[in-house]
Amino acid sequence: MGGCAGSRGHLSDSDSEETASEPQAPLLGSQGAHWKNAVGFWFLGLCNNFSYVVMLSAAHDILSHKKEAGNHTHVDPGPIPIPHNGSSRFDCNSVSTAAVLLADILPTLLIKFLAPLGLHLLPYSPRVLVSGICSAGSFVLVAFSHSVWVSLCGVVLASISSGLGEVTFLSLTAFYSRAVISWWSSGTGGAGLLGALSYLGLTQAGLSPQHTLLSMLGIPILLLASYFLLLTAPEHDPRREEEADTAAQQPLIGVDAPACQPNFGWNLSLQERWTVFKGLLSYIIPLVLVYFAEYFINQGLFELLFFQNTSLSHPQQYRWYQMLYQAGVFVSRSSLRCCHIRLTWILALLQCLNLAFLLADIFLRFLPSIYIVFLIVVYEGLLGGAAYVNTFHNIAVETSDKHREFAMAAACISDTLGISLSGALAMPVHNFLCRLP
Repeated sequence: MGGCAGSRGHLSDSDSEETASEPQAPLLGSQGAHWKNAVGFWFLGLCNNFSYVVMLSAAHDILSHKKEAGNHTHVDPGPIPIPHNGSSRFDCNSVSTAAVLLADILPTLLIKFLAPLGLHLLPYSPRVLVSGICSAGSFVLVAFSHSVWVSLCGVVLASISSGLGEVTFLSLTAFYSRAVISWWSSGTGGAGLLGALSYLGLTQAGLSPQHTLLSMLGIPILLLASYFLLLTAPEHDPRREEEADTAAQQPLIGVDAPACQPNFGWNLSLQERWTVFKGLLSYIIPLVLVYFAEYFINQGLFELLFFQNTSLSHPQQYRWYQMLYQAGVFVSRSSLRCCHIRLTWILALLQCLNLAFLLADIFLRFLPSIYIVFLIVVYEGLLGGAAYVNTFHNIAVETSDKHREFAMAAACISDTLGISLSGALAMPVHNFLCRLP
């Protein structure tokens, strides 16, 4: 985030002056509408990322396929002293948890690549409906699956839901007060914490993975309610105060279709889009590196960071890693009002150092306690969350009104690209490490 603020080659001087002098107050008429939108975007962030996070938290269970049989209660096994692969020093699944990561991210990557090419032509409301349906379908399909590959198809549905929702809602922030970006980011961080914590807590309490997933079907309903009933109609022109005051009292479900699909920011030539995209590279590259490093840790190394000198079983250790990481993400994604970071490349460097340190421990086994890893995982989450929220805040501040909607949608490729690259590399690394004697 740090060096990003000065890198805006796609803005003219006049654009910069207009952006700098632009009022920070919400465009919608009343404070009541402002808070409705703030809370609405928080819930949208929470619900949009919830299924994605739960699938990553359940990755170890999906691959080891510890499903409930009939109506018997699932009981987590105790510590596993003998590796699945008897010739390896690690307790490895036959397939890396990065397989779940790839199923959970590649559809999102495809959606984000296609978004600048034509997704914007679809109205917002149908996109939100599809996102909610896919989210619900992911929970049901994974819960009732009897094979790893069917479960991975359910994970793909979660990815479609999350990717389509992120592109849609980040674009939509261009038509509200910039403050909603902070609320959206905090909500996505909340999804990480609540998603991982709920899966950990319910399975620790003795609920089966199947019943745990089915208990989360209220989340897609909350997503649709937040969009259609809580958000007020977007208003682009602050000079039309009377219309803004009227729109402020109207939930989106009562608005005609044209008002629900503001896409003036997409009326750019290909040359303009390319110019804007080049100006975004100083934001995109650090965020790609941050997410590459942290998800290589999460899905490539967590499974191998197994401590036998603890009462926690291997699946329990994996769930604790995921929950603590998401706790760090939630705190930092909610911190924009307290701390604004502009030099985002510093966060990328620190995250890469985390990766190198934990990878060294995989080989050398110098960390004596799992609690040291717990602290590192929280720190890893703090860096990742800070990179996300500050990147999109900087983009919102540094781009002109004309370019903002396109810029927000285009930049959201960053985290997905980094995660996809980490998943692709984590699988062969997992296989290599699991063959080590």
